[in-house]
Amino acid sequence: GSVVAWGHKAYGGDSSAVQDQLKNVQQIQATGGGAFAAILADGSVVSWGDPDRGGDSSAVQDQLKDVQQVQGTNGLFAGGAFAAVLADGSVVTWGKPGHGGNSSAVQDQ
Repeated sequence: GSVVAWGHKAYGGDSSAVQDQLKNVQQIQATGGGAFAAILADGSVVSWGDPDRGGDSSAVQDQLKDVQQVQGTNGLFAGGAFAAVLADGSVVTWGKPGHGGNSSAVQDQ
């Protein structure tokens, strides 16, 4: 499917920067901090919204292949990160480090 976003730009209401990538969308998740992540049919992920709270996945984009599921953190003070489960069972995180966006300390567990 395709995506139509609305609302305040700072909270993910404007997806125009990634609109051309939002084709064959299978699932969308949000953080409580104003970012969205869409899983596409090819297993890739497109994100938009507040870049500090998960809207910018460019740092991990090369790892976001064969994504099966994405979950966003929620809550007024903890809504700023995403975790993606890949087909091989590994997990990729991005977003605000203090909200779970940096899982490097436990990546080998």
